[in-house]
Amino acid sequence: MKIISGGVTAPKGFKAAGVSCGIKKDNKKDLAIICSDDIAIAAGVFTKNVVKGHSLQLTMEYIKKGCAKAVVINSGNANACVGEAGFKNAKEIAEVTGNLLGCDPENILVGSTGVIGVPLDMPKILNGVKETALKLSPEGSNDAVEAIMTTDLVKKEMAVEIDIQGKKARIGAIAKGSGMIHPDMATMISVITTDVNISKELLDKALKEAVAHTFNRVSVDGDTSVCDMVVILANGKAENPGILNEGTEYDTFKSALEFVCEHLSRSIAKDGEGATKLIEVVVEGAASSDDAYKMVSSIAKSPLVKTAIFGEDANWGRIITAAGYSGAEFDPTLIDISIGSLLVCKNGTALDFDEGEAKKILEKDEVQIKVNLKKGTFKDRIWTCDFSYDYVKINGSYRT
Repeated sequence: MKIISGGVTAPKGFKAAGVSCGIKKDNKKDLAIICSDDIAIAAGVFTKNVVKGHSLQLTMEYIKKGCAKAVVINSGNANACVGEAGFKNAKEIAEVTGNLLGCDPENILVGSTGVIGVPLDMPKILNGVKETALKLSPEGSNDAVEAIMTTDLVKKEMAVEIDIQGKKARIGAIAKGSGMIHPDMATMISVITTDVNISKELLDKALKEAVAHTFNRVSVDGDTSVCDMVVILANGKAENPGILNEGTEYDTFKSALEFVCEHLSRSIAKDGEGATKLIEVVVEGAASSDDAYKMVSSIAKSPLVKTAIFGEDANWGRIITAAGYSGAEFDPTLIDISIGSLLVCKNGTALDFDEGEAKKILEKDEVQIKVNLKKGTFKDRIWTCDFSYDYVKINGSYRT
């Protein structure tokens, strides 16, 4: 596997573009299209929030048939909770885009992200769709990823090349996400493209398995939003014979897909709103996978843990407290806690550790918290970030 440039347009037969249509202020890009030359097979994973945006509802309906030609995404407005007009507007976006790209509107997936409860400015959106369609380019990934950003400070894109069934194949992706992030989808949107020839069933399986351990192992603030999705399009342009069964070729594809998703997931956590540090929380020795997940999730979304890391304070008592209310079953007299390579708690008891060494570990841009429950063989991990003063500033005035 080789990392390459090109993002979502690195695979053969994909184009993209991003423009400013006037939803955001200061002429910032806010509308993107990612398009396959031919109809591609498609799969998606969506937010589990009971409240769902209208664009997302439409995409969840259209993707059921397992194919798509393009994804059109606007940022700055979530198109959520605005009544019947929201769904009607999403359908109109799909219809106009489909007409411009020469395909059935049901082959267009629609995404929206931004402020909830504000109707879309449809004249601006539709003008933007027309402009974007004219600008579609094999070099358009960078503009597309810029157009889907909200509070993101960093563009998130990735591409790799792999050998599949004697052919060179590629996987490319873009993503957005910085706040309102927690497992089971959050304020994140990712579009993944590949020129691999693979069955619908195996594409769906590979995506769900990859997302479970990557995008659904990111937490910035414990919130999950209403518009969020990861979708993948595979157009077969690599001309490999076809991945039709699980085995070596499928494993190669899935491993590369997970690599791309992990890179983007870590980027989302590292770019958390106001974040100064990427934090990886690892729990091992759990009695069940459920216990391991409950504990990493609880520690990752604890405001006290996150502020301690921001303050570079090795206050491990906050970690064991978050473990204690996680709902996981464990014996507090067995738990070990490490910050980086430094063991700070053994068998549930404080150690006389070197505070200076702890400070050096916490000064780094990336910090690992490791918990060993010594009750079994299950483990899990999640990526999160610290809470700084800027998180409150950003979210205290999000709409202004």
